Formats: sequence, structure tokens, C-alpha cells
Amino acid sequence: MNVAIQKHRVTVSEWHNMGKYNIFPPNARMELIEGEIIEKAPKEPRHAGCVINFIELLSLQKGKAAWLDVQNPILLSDSSEPEPDLTLLRPISHFYRERHPIPEEVFLLIEVSDSTVHYDRDKKIPLYAKEGIVECWLVDLNEFQIEVYLNPTPNGYSTKHIFESEQILIPSQLPHIKIPVADILSP
Repeated sequence: MNVAIQKHRVTVSEWHNMGKYNIFPPNARMELIEGEIIEKAPKEPRHAGCVINFIELLSLQKGKAAWLDVQNPILLSDSSEPEPDLTLLRPISHFYRERHPIPEEVFLLIEVSDSTVHYDRDKKIPLYAKEGIVECWLVDLNEFQIEVYLNPTPNGYSTKHIFESEQILIPSQLPHIKIPVADILSP
């Protein structure tokens, strides 16, 4: 007799309860993606350095138009609470103390990828589009390029641009920010 393997899908509420009751080790790095608990890859120095560089570049230009959040959860749905590398968020009065940001409060979401580029591109980017994140950047550290995704639909982003070293990135909702790609991808 063959037995079908069953997966148990986890809701965001169950996920939070697991954290509340210390189900996982304190140093575990995980996120909830479409009901599945996904272990995050270790951060190599190249990845961490790119995130630090982005923090500096965005902090200098964002002004009061947006808040910069780094590697914190966003609530996409009842089954997904990813932790993107960076987000530029709409400022709100409670400073996101009452709940995590939701898609309509995200001006820009950035994933920095080296060892997880295929997972980020094939799983997370379509999920961000499905849930209505207006703009998403995928920094591909292996190919030395930045993929910019715009115009979300339930089936993915309808627009994708590839930026290389000689180009300038300008977020669609924050046009006062201008970041040379070379400043992000420099060794």
C-alpha cells in the first residue's frame, strides 16, 4: 500500500506562536513562504556587504519620504511572511509596532542574491507580484546585474528590466532617489 506524503501548511498566526513558544533555536534563520517554513541560507560577506552598502546609499537619499527597513518581515498573506533584505516603506504613525508592513505600504523591495538567486527569482519574486508589491529589485551578485520588476499581476511582474554597471536605478515611487548600479555592484 502506498501512502501519500502530506505537508502541513503553516499560517502566519501559527508561525508567530511557534516563535512565541521558542519552537526553533534562537539563532535559526527562517521565513514563512506560502505556508512552508524555509531555512534561509547563511549570509556570505559579499551579500552582507552589499546590504550594508545599500543601507548607506538609500539612507542618504530617501529623506522623510520613506522608511528603510532591513531584513524584517512583511506580511504578504495569511501564509507568507518573508524577510526581504531591504524595503522602503510608507511612513505610518505607529512605526509598524502594531503589525508588520503589508504590500500596499512597500514602495520598493530588494532581494540581494548569490547562492539563492534561482529561488529568489523563481519563487519569491512571483510571490511578491501576486501579492501586489509594486516594485522589486533582485541584485544578482553572480551576474553583476540588477533585475528591476514592475507592474505586478497575479501571474508575475509584467515588466522586467536588467541594469548593469553603467546605469542608474530610480525607484518608480521615489524618483528623487538615484543610485548608480556601479555603486552597488562594485567589488
